[in-house]
Amino acid sequence: MPTWLSPIQVRILSFADRNIKYGKKVAKQLVEEIPGLRIDSDFDSTNIPSKVKEAEILKIPYIVVVGDKEEKSNKVALRIFGNKNIKTMKINEFVKFLKKEISERL
Repeated sequence: MPTWLSPIQVRILSFADRNIKYGKKVAKQLVEEIPGLRIDSDFDSTNIPSKVKEAEILKIPYIVVVGDKEEKSNKVALRIFGNKNIKTMKINEFVKFLKKEISERL
């Protein structure tokens, strides 16, 4: 399903409990910069592989993982549905990328 049509477009996952605050900051920035973005988060204490698996089953287009490394560099680790590779990018770059994809209905 294309991103613009997906019921949940982005899911944010925290690597550890100490990363929840940064995850909420990322979510807030995404919602402020992309009005109408359908986003949710999984800040449970379960491990990342099970969180990613659940998001994959739900076919969420963008899975954003935030951990210590991402928090220090003000970036996000991004996994695109159907692609096992993980990209790391600044939040502003991700916002631009996502805005373009949704507005052009790719």
